[in-house]
Amino acid sequence: MSLNPRLVKESFSVVEPHAERATAYFYGRLFAESPHLRAMFPPAMDVQRDRLFSALTRIVWSLDSPGGLSAYLEQLGRDHRKYGVLAEHYTAVGNALLATVRRFAADVWDHEIEAAWVSAYTAAANLMIGAAEADAGVSPAWWPAEVVGHERRHRDIAVLTLRPAQRLPYLPGQYVNVQTARWPRVWRTFSIANAPRLDHTVRLHVRSVPGGWVSTALTRHTAVGDTVMLGPAMGTMTPREHSARDLLCVAGGTGLAPLKAIVEHVIASGRRPNIHLLYGARTADQLYDLPDLLRMAAAFPWLRVLPVVSGDPSWDGMRGELPEVTQRFHSWAEHDVYVCGPSSMVNDTVRRLQAGGVPLARIHRDVAHGET
Repeated sequence: MSLNPRLVKESFSVVEPHAERATAYFYGRLFAESPHLRAMFPPAMDVQRDRLFSALTRIVWSLDSPGGLSAYLEQLGRDHRKYGVLAEHYTAVGNALLATVRRFAADVWDHEIEAAWVSAYTAAANLMIGAAEADAGVSPAWWPAEVVGHERRHRDIAVLTLRPAQRLPYLPGQYVNVQTARWPRVWRTFSIANAPRLDHTVRLHVRSVPGGWVSTALTRHTAVGDTVMLGPAMGTMTPREHSARDLLCVAGGTGLAPLKAIVEHVIASGRRPNIHLLYGARTADQLYDLPDLLRMAAAFPWLRVLPVVSGDPSWDGMRGELPEVTQRFHSWAEHDVYVCGPSSMVNDTVRRLQAGGVPLARIHRDVAHGET
């Protein structure tokens, strides 16, 4: 059975406007037919529903790019081990998914479209199962990690240093899922804020947000000596090892974390590119990591740190919104660009940089991880 991306995309475009109802139907169908699977999911399903549809959207619209899609699916397969997902669970998920798409794309549904979805899901599930099984003999499903440092940098922001029980493999710019003892089965993603270290510790920059179970637990109810659980590292916003270009990094809030890891890695590599780091926040006291960044810049003259504040008229420095600030400088067209922060900031920055002549292939982007 061959893949037919066109039919999958066309039918999915009919489902997309009904995302909220479709995901609710999917989980209702899944748990009705396989009630034992409900115990694998968190008590509140709102974030889980958003994640499902976001992942499904990415997979569907990447069907024409098998290389990048395969890497993403393999990452998902490895990551799902931490939930206790087994190969046989994919059949139940596939049946619920097919029933959902059939219901919400009923006006266009036919046997050819159904065959295209079965083929696409089978190929995706096989990649995820294969990656999980290959990983099972090499890496744990999750890593217990001791909290060895906890610094409140702002009333809503903490920097945590964690020591996994065994080395957690990752690349600069990647993120991990985190679970706290306070909220079993609730996992949230946070970017790793440092390049790999000899002592294998990792740092997380965590902003507590209203209603954020895990972020609030990490910032306000976690102390040195506590243990958290980490899933395998994920994400593709990693350094381009063979590029000789200068770098522009645009970081909004805790979106600084993966960009700081990338900058650390470049410095340690022995390369000497010019690096411009635009680091923005609404108020000066939210520039929680500025002292450490300035120390890095003092030790590495090729790094220029430019703090930007958008909501404080008394700030004696660069003021404005980050997307607009990027346009105050010379052209970035010959740079490799990394952007991370709130989704609206990332989208606007990417749009302006493209309009300014930066090829999209040189813009590497991510949304700040955590409960934003």
